[in-house]
Amino acid sequence: MAAAPTDSLQPEPLPPLPAVSETLRQEVAALRAALGPEAEALRPEVLERACVGYLTLRHAGRIRRTGVLAVADMDLPSTEKRLWVLSLTEKKVLHRSYVAHGRGSGTVRPQRFSNRIKSACTALGFYRTADTYGGKHGLSRRLHGLDAGQNSNALDRYVVLHGADYAGQEYLNKHGQLGYSRGCPALPPEQYRAIIKAVGEGACLLLSGPGLVSKWLDGAVAGQQLAARGWQ
Repeated sequence: MAAAPTDSLQPEPLPPLPAVSETLRQEVAALRAALGPEAEALRPEVLERACVGYLTLRHAGRIRRTGVLAVADMDLPSTEKRLWVLSLTEKKVLHRSYVAHGRGSGTVRPQRFSNRIKSACTALGFYRTADTYGGKHGLSRRLHGLDAGQNSNALDRYVVLHGADYAGQEYLNKHGQLGYSRGCPALPPEQYRAIIKAVGEGACLLLSGPGLVSKWLDGAVAGQQLAARGWQ
């Protein structure tokens, strides 16, 4: 179980990824600029990681839905809208919302992350969105964890995208922070259906946070994929 070294609400600085070409870095910077004000709080380092992972996963054939990327900066406190659903091809923010973290991960800003069953923690890493079903939280979308050892127990832990009253603005206004899931990236009740529909099946979702290590953060492969196919 990884832990952040501080209980500050300030996110940890992230170094630039190695082996990322200047061309790819410029493309990510241009994307962020085009996304506009809704993406101002999306840290450039987090967006870079999300884009590199998306491209590497596309190259490996591990994700099928092209042009859509969801990223949550779980190093931000739950009081901030820290989830973005992006259209890479249209270069726009489709949705931005609050997202709850697991009870085992900490209070306002999560500090512990785990893949362990019954940990009630958020697990960092890249996910592939799967099918939808009607569960106890209503419409939900299953998630496949793509990082061995970090989030690969997602299906066994029933980590899914779903809506929850404790993940919305009304709860935040009343309690000063979001409530907690059992490890799921739970979404606001007023937005969850639209977000679940927008990401679709076979898309890339990154739950970013301190200590994230992923084989999909391969700048060289990502650059090759961008040169060959663009954001497709």
